[in-house]
Amino acid sequence: MPDELKSSNTPLKTVAITSSALAVMLAGLSMLGPFSIDTYLPAFPNIQASLGASPLEVQQTLTAYMFSFAVMILWHGALSDAFGRRNIILVSLAVFAVATLGCAAAHSIEYLWAFRMLQGIAAGAGVVIGRAIIRDLYAGAAAERLLSLVTMIFSIAPAIAPILGGWIVQRMDWRAIFLSLFAYAVLLLIYCYKRLPESLPRDKRQPFNPEFLYQSYRRVFRSPLFHLKAGTVAFNFAGLFLYVAAAPVFLVEHLGLGADQFGWQFVPTVAGIFLGALAANRLAGNIPMARQVLIGFTFLIGAASCNVLYHALFPPMLPWSVMPLFFYTIGMSMVAPGATLLVLDLFPTIRGIVASCQSFTLTMLGALMAGVIAPVLSHSPLALAAGQLACTLIALSLWLGGRNYRRLLDVRREKNPQETIE
Repeated sequence: MPDELKSSNTPLKTVAITSSALAVMLAGLSMLGPFSIDTYLPAFPNIQASLGASPLEVQQTLTAYMFSFAVMILWHGALSDAFGRRNIILVSLAVFAVATLGCAAAHSIEYLWAFRMLQGIAAGAGVVIGRAIIRDLYAGAAAERLLSLVTMIFSIAPAIAPILGGWIVQRMDWRAIFLSLFAYAVLLLIYCYKRLPESLPRDKRQPFNPEFLYQSYRRVFRSPLFHLKAGTVAFNFAGLFLYVAAAPVFLVEHLGLGADQFGWQFVPTVAGIFLGALAANRLAGNIPMARQVLIGFTFLIGAASCNVLYHALFPPMLPWSVMPLFFYTIGMSMVAPGATLLVLDLFPTIRGIVASCQSFTLTMLGALMAGVIAPVLSHSPLALAAGQLACTLIALSLWLGGRNYRRLLDVRREKNPQETIE
């Protein structure tokens, strides 16, 4: 595929964009999620005092956002399959900007809940539709390289978001955080309006009606290959999210760190994500995708096994207790691009819906880790390490199971070419 792409659905003018510019744009869209969560966390006490709310009520602003984000993430892809990728992203950015301005102007905690829910409805469009856009425009190694480049740029957000939020709230009011997010969303909206191509022509769009949607979601969720391949990405991510959710206990109680020392965990994590994505970007097209995935699993299982071994023999201590996370996330970022593209290729005509279903699966498993598994395992660093190893072993089993299942399907198709198998 050429490096410069042109939209097939821009009647007034032709839109051209390079792959690097597209990666920056899609990464910027994906950053809306972490920016919406991490930047305002340092402002919780200020919000509580300003709005006269209880700590629980302020915490529920995050719950409201996550709930609407998880529900709506199932629908962004279907909407983009029916109405176009570009159109839904532009509308979502506009809604997000309005919701963010509403958060900044909220005069009660109830209004903040409402506008945070509206933010959640819009924030997931970029990450879901962005994957579909990449696969619409690119194939093979080119798609893998672009997806890993987006991951590299996106990995900056979780590291800088809480720092920016803390800096803003120390110098200004908590509302300035949402005003900054509003400015970011408006700039992104202008940039996307001018440069984002429409990757899904009108003749390839799908109907948006209950019967078609029911059949499409049914096809995806009944596909064993979808669960095997999407589960590979989701369980690897769950092994990381287990530590993200348990960070307050792991860092403060087990490692004796202060609230301002969370960088001990998150800096190695972000660095590993970046370097793993960089490695995936460089390896794409130079070695088979399956080999790259297995190299990634070597990092994953090696890091998780060393984590278990260390905490079985020694007490938690810096830097040894956090070092495995660096190597774990390298492996996670090497596995994710190839496995994600294989998921999107299962149903080429409804890639948006497939991307939504994959994001929903990952989000729900992450919620299970945060709400159930992390509280159960966080009492012990060894239990956390064992939980992470279990997650990546499940992911490896799903990956190998998916490859074997694909071979069986290929054999059945050779014997009966007329049979439809998914």
